[in-house]
Amino acid sequence: MASFQLGENLDVPELWKVALGSPAKLVFGRPAQARVRAARKTIQSVLDSGKVVYGVNTGFGALASVSVDAKDIPKLQRNLLLSHAVGVGDDLPWDEKRLALILRLHSLSKGYSGVRPQLIRWFMRLFELELFPRVPEKGSVGASGDLAPLAHLALPIIGAGEIATTNGNFIAAGRALRKVGLEPLELQAKEGLALINGCQISNAIGLVAIAQMRILSRTADVAAALSVESLLGSHVPFEARVVRLRPHTGATATAGNLRRLLLDSEINQHHEACSRVQDPYSFRCTPQVHGAAKDGLAFAVDALLLEADSATDNPQIFPGRDHVLSTGNFHGQPIAMAMDHAALAACSWGNISERRIATLNHPAMNNGLPAFLSPKPGLNSGLMMPQVTAAALSSENKLLAHPASADTIPTSADQEDHVSMACHAARKLRSIVENVQRIVAIELYCSAQAREFHSDMKAGAGVQAAYELIRESIPPLKNDRYLATELAQVYDMVRSGAIARAAEGAVGFLHA
Repeated sequence: MASFQLGENLDVPELWKVALGSPAKLVFGRPAQARVRAARKTIQSVLDSGKVVYGVNTGFGALASVSVDAKDIPKLQRNLLLSHAVGVGDDLPWDEKRLALILRLHSLSKGYSGVRPQLIRWFMRLFELELFPRVPEKGSVGASGDLAPLAHLALPIIGAGEIATTNGNFIAAGRALRKVGLEPLELQAKEGLALINGCQISNAIGLVAIAQMRILSRTADVAAALSVESLLGSHVPFEARVVRLRPHTGATATAGNLRRLLLDSEINQHHEACSRVQDPYSFRCTPQVHGAAKDGLAFAVDALLLEADSATDNPQIFPGRDHVLSTGNFHGQPIAMAMDHAALAACSWGNISERRIATLNHPAMNNGLPAFLSPKPGLNSGLMMPQVTAAALSSENKLLAHPASADTIPTSADQEDHVSMACHAARKLRSIVENVQRIVAIELYCSAQAREFHSDMKAGAGVQAAYELIRESIPPLKNDRYLATELAQVYDMVRSGAIARAAEGAVGFLHA
């Protein structure tokens, strides 16, 4: 079980566990509680002084100039959640909304938001009970934060909204809370706004996708190495002396992975008498293409982890000086651009993987392998259609890769006149990553089949381990058969990290 210290320095390994679905325990320690109380004291000082401060005793957005009587402040905060919970679309996946709630509580626990400690404890109890609300995934422009989806995430605290059940249905939040004896809270000044200002929905979607990309980065290298061996491809382009002449970090890491995966290959000895001059780009340029994607992934990891450890709502409280300052830390541009770049990185893996699939199937390109990798082509179509599916997914990714962060549209009567579209970037990234996982699964399936025609020669140690894992549940293709369930099995091996772990079990750590 992962342990998450709310409000303290981010424990990155624990965060990755949570992003991959690990159970988690939330800890709200004394230092964080003290910071939260100090910020709340500042809010109370503002109320006692009678000063008009945005988000404390005013309307919101374009209504910031409208003052609100002290007696109406709880209703103001309640109205904020109700009026902003207007998202549409499918319910956010369980692992994403769970991480979003953790990130929101972590930000509040930094002590710059002005909420009461009991509000944080209330949501911790909701988290423990796994009573996650229905959160429609569309409706955020990523500017004042993910206002609509975060409002849905916060609704249960006022007894409103719906709770998602494990069977995919929804029940009224008030009814669900009564069943577990959890009473709603009356929100106080600033608390409703603190719950919805920030990009934790976008960041949670992105971090779950990035966690999968960290697995996919290693798995794509395994798939490439298996394809190299299946094509009887050259190992020379992966030599350290070659990559050292152009030492981009990702390319260096990829080439190192490939050398480990191909270690002790009997197939490599075949090249001593080989008449081929060089392999197609999709094989020999693997370090450069996969490596550039690794560099893009690293950039996105840094941006999203920094965001996860930040205080992002508005206004922000500085208790030492009793200052309540209107700021722009809620704006999603830093993570929107990072996720757009991650989307391009994932597309690179998918594009080059599809080309290797096509080469392995192409009788004029595949170094003597039978057409479409069938022992009896003609009577059988072999793996003709999996390449078509990979091509379809790769082309879909090219549409999805258009940068969301290049767009903006004014909202809230032009008060919010520049927005980030961070949530669009995150949802697109999620879709692209799944598509690439399926493309890489198809490559693994095809390259494992291609291995059958050179099975007298042992592949590199990491490649052999991945191949053997596939063959534990999927036999070689001799005649046409129903492939969809088998391709789904390999997809599960890719997504779960089983392929990467099998290879690493034979050759050691692979760089993501």
